Parts: sequence; C-alpha cells; structure tokens
Amino acid sequence: MQSKFNLKEYDARLEALFSRFQSVQKVGFKDGAYKPGLAGMEKLDSLLAHPWKAYPCIHVAGTNGKGSVCSMLASALADGGSTVGLYTSPHLLDFRERMKIISARGFEMISREEVWEFLENYESRFDGLSFFEITTGMAFWWFRRKRVDAAVIEVGLGGRLDSTNIITPALSVITSIGLDHCALLGSTRAEIAAEKAGIFKPGVPAVVGTRDGETAPVFERMAALCGSPLTFASDVPPFRGEEQLLRKIDLDGPSQDINLHTVLTALASPALQGMSHCSEAIASTALRTGLQGRWQRVCGAPEAICDIGHNPPALKENFRKLGELQQSGRQLIIVYGIMADKDLAGIAPLMPSNAVYILAAPSGERALQAEELKRRLTLLRPGLDCRTAASVQDAVKLALGLAQDLPNPLIYIGGSTFVVAEALPMFNKTAKA
Repeated sequence: MQSKFNLKEYDARLEALFSRFQSVQKVGFKDGAYKPGLAGMEKLDSLLAHPWKAYPCIHVAGTNGKGSVCSMLASALADGGSTVGLYTSPHLLDFRERMKIISARGFEMISREEVWEFLENYESRFDGLSFFEITTGMAFWWFRRKRVDAAVIEVGLGGRLDSTNIITPALSVITSIGLDHCALLGSTRAEIAAEKAGIFKPGVPAVVGTRDGETAPVFERMAALCGSPLTFASDVPPFRGEEQLLRKIDLDGPSQDINLHTVLTALASPALQGMSHCSEAIASTALRTGLQGRWQRVCGAPEAICDIGHNPPALKENFRKLGELQQSGRQLIIVYGIMADKDLAGIAPLMPSNAVYILAAPSGERALQAEELKRRLTLLRPGLDCRTAASVQDAVKLALGLAQDLPNPLIYIGGSTFVVAEALPMFNKTAKA
C-alpha cells in the first residue's frame, strides 16, 4: 500500500534522494554521481517496461545550444492539440524543471505527487544507479503516463555512454562541438565529436548543426558505419521566413541563428513528417517552455542579463555580444563564478578588459572559491578589476549598488549554471527570457 503524499515529507524524501544518489550538479563527476555506460539505465528501463517506446523521440546532443534547440523543437511540435515531453538538465530552481509537458497552452512540470508516486513504486530498486539515471527513468515513465505525442530528450553528457542513449529515436540532432569535459570526452574536438555521434542509430536520420573540417569527417564516418542518413544544417539554404522568425524569437542569446537553423532543418527532416508542427511557435519558445538562463534579461533598470554559458566557446560568444552592447560607452559589471574543474586558462583571455568583476562562489563543493578565483585571474589577466563577495547574492547586491551611480550600466551574471540558479530568485518573476 502506498503512503499518502505529504508536502513536508516530499521535501525530506527528495533531499534524501539527492544525498543518497549524489548528482553531478552537486559533487561533480565523482562518488558515483557520473556512471558512464548503459547497463544501469537498461536495468531501470526494463523495470519500467521501456516507457520511451510509447512515443517517438528526438534525441539532442552537443556542447552548447542543447537546451535552446530542445526547447525550440518542443515548442514547434506542440502544435494544435499535440503534447510534447521535454527532458533537459540541469535544473535551475526546481528539480521538476527537468521534465515538462509542452502544449500550445504552455508547460506543465511533473507534479510533486507524481514524483512521490514514482519514488514509492521504484525507490527500493535504485541501488547502484546514479541520480541522472533515476531522473531519466522518471521522465520516460511520466511521459508515457501523460500519453505525449512525442518527446524531445536532451543528452546529459557526451552521447555514446549517456543514460539517455538507451532510446532509438526518430531523429538524432547534434548542436555544436566545443572543448568541454575534456577529461571525460576527449582532448580534441574530433574526439568529442565521436562521443556525441554515439547517439547515431542504424537507419535513424541525423542532423548536425555545423559542418567544419575537424568534426565533419568524424560525423560522416560514424553515420556511414551505422547507416544513419546525415544532414549538416549549415549545408541547407535558409528557410522561408527564417530571418523574420529569428527577429521575433524570445531567446536573445548569441548563436540563436545557428540554433534556429538547426531546428528548422530538423523539422524539415522526413523523419518528422508524420508529426504536425508550427515553426511560428518557435517565436514563443521561452514563454511556452519556461526556458530560463539563456541570455535572460532579469532586470530593466539597471539592465541585467543572466546566462548559463560556462565553457570557452559559449563565453566567447557571450563576451562578444557584451562588447557589442558596450559600444555606446556603457559600464559593464560582471558577476562571475566558476566550477573548479573548468578551463579558466582558456576562459581568461576572452574576458572583457573594460569591466568591473565581482567574483563569487556558488554553494557546493565543486565551486572555485572567490579568493582563489581572484588569485588565478590576477596571474592570468593582471589588468582586470576584480573584487570578491561572500556569496552570489552578495555579489548581485554589490553589482546593483555599483550600478546606481552609473548613467547606463550593464550587468552580466554568469560563468556557471549554479551562479545563475542562485541569482535568479533575487529578481522578479516578470523577467523576460
């Protein structure tokens, strides 16, 4: 007999789950938080009776842009009366953000009662699993229960050994390839591309966002090996109305032109011809899916932007766009924090020189402490104006205080998903994504 749902006990039970099954989000790639390979996930999937087989899936991998591409796809496919499951990670404010149902009316997160029910039914069988395997199984189970018409599934890390790679999708999509998680995925873009291409399945069409000389041969070879029809979105001419759609989309961040073209190429694939979709719905992606932390304007006066970009390729684009916004002489204030395992040596040369930096460490043992971050940045970039704060919240308050004395300041908050997660609750709910 199942115990009755209780909100206080739900919170305690979820916290116990976080503690018992450490997540990469909390402790990094150690202590069982990251378990490469599919054996554990396959056992859980069998226990759940292979729920993902009840609906067509689109599987999305890549270094950057996965969340935006997944959300655009889900928004476009949630056309008319269709409902689309959307599984992404990590979450920013609420664990339940990881699994949503998208419809023309908006998004619905998994309910606390449904999380409770899943844990009641299956928690006794979780031994040996990782946190990500459990949440992946929960998402697949919930999507079947909700009878979704399709599901968009974001890869957690890499592709070949990722828990989500038990599925055989209708379409595989790879957004971009950059140097991130090199200790786990490879030290070159070609090696990382090979891991991402591990989501290719025999006979399943694949779309890769950009053709380039280093990674294209890898994708072509691996697609040929498994008989996966391959399209590079960058080889496809612009679609009718694409430029106008790009101007209307409520995702303002760098590289959204590439992300949008990848999505439109995917939607044009014969693999999705049986699914109704409305490309115009992409204009309201953030509103319809609840996507946050992607060049999100959280305040208008002073203008403040949050972005979860955390590796050199993403931050290069973000800092470039900040430079464009500074051309009229605006003072830039950057609230910045980083995980200790990130490539600070690769990031430091990209950081704008004409900014005030307020450094802070988000909570959690993975974070690089603010004073140590300042010490390393001082060695890498001696000319930067770096200050420290005791917490992300204190850093944001300091940034807002500095901005009060400036005529047209610009605040950027980022460097890590966790910095953004701790900053967002400080702003009101009407912030435009």
